Amino acid sequence: MYRIGTGYDIHKLIEGRDLIIGGVKITHEKGLLGHSDADVLIHALIDAMLGALALDDIGTLFPDTDANYKNIDSTILLKKVFELVKEKGYSIVNIDSNIIAQEPKMMPYIPKMKTALAKILEIEPQNISIKAKTKENLDAVGQKLAIEANAVILLEKNS
Repeated sequence: MYRIGTGYDIHKLIEGRDLIIGGVKITHEKGLLGHSDADVLIHALIDAMLGALALDDIGTLFPDTDANYKNIDSTILLKKVFELVKEKGYSIVNIDSNIIAQEPKMMPYIPKMKTALAKILEIEPQNISIKAKTKENLDAVGQKLAIEANAVILLEKNS
C-alpha cells in the first residue's frame, strides 16, 4: 500500500538569523524568521509525511507556543516525525521538492541537503529531488522578503 502527502511552508527573511534550509547552513546576510530555525524545506517535508499518514500538521505537533521548540534545529523535528512514519509501518519511496527563493542561489547547497536528508530519512540521495526556483521578482518571495518550499512524498507500507 502506498500513501502520498504534500507539504508547504513559507518564512519571512530577516537580518540577525542564520539561513538554514534542508538542514544546511547557507551563506546569506539574512535568515528565516520562525519559532524554530525556520527551515522551510524540512517543514514542508514534515507536513508531507504527516499528510501522507493523515496526522495533524507541524504546527499542531510542534506548536510555536511551546518553549521546548524555541530555536530548535528542524532536523530534530524531522527525526521525530520520521519515527512516526516507521512506527506506522511505512518507509519513504521518494521525495520531490522545490525551494523557491529569489536569492541566494540554492544550487550549490542542494547536494549537501540531499546527503543530510537522506541520512535522517534512511533513503538514498538519488531518491530525493530538490529543485531551486525563483519567483521572477514577483510577490514576497520575488521581492526577497521570504523563502518558501513545497514537497511531495511517497510512502510504502513495509511487508
